[in-house]
Amino acid sequence: QLQLVESGGGSVQPGGSMRLSCVASGRTLENYSIAWFRQGPGKEREGVSCIMTSGRTTYVDSVKGRFTISRDNAKNTVWLQMNNLKPEDTAVYYCAQVGVGCIPSSDRWGQGTQVTVSS
Repeated sequence: QLQLVESGGGSVQPGGSMRLSCVASGRTLENYSIAWFRQGPGKEREGVSCIMTSGRTTYVDSVKGRFTISRDNAKNTVWLQMNNLKPEDTAVYYCAQVGVGCIPSSDRWGQGTQVTVSS
């Protein structure tokens, strides 16, 4: 069973940058598509970005041009580089194994990592 642990969150001012990490264990990451999701205060959880086993990536419109998802299968890690952060990016960020359409493969979620963008 693939297990994922998020890290790298914190507080940053608007316009700042942050890189989140999602480290996999239990299985070989190369066989799985992974996505980042986030849940802001009082909001529903939303998909942010997805990276398939092929390396193909997708992004929600609100982060296009600012966020970059990448993976290193040898390091069993997926990253989310976030630039030009905005207050509306404030959320708990989660990574998850996904299937077709970047839909989560299960309803189990890790603890996530908190990102706070504020002046």
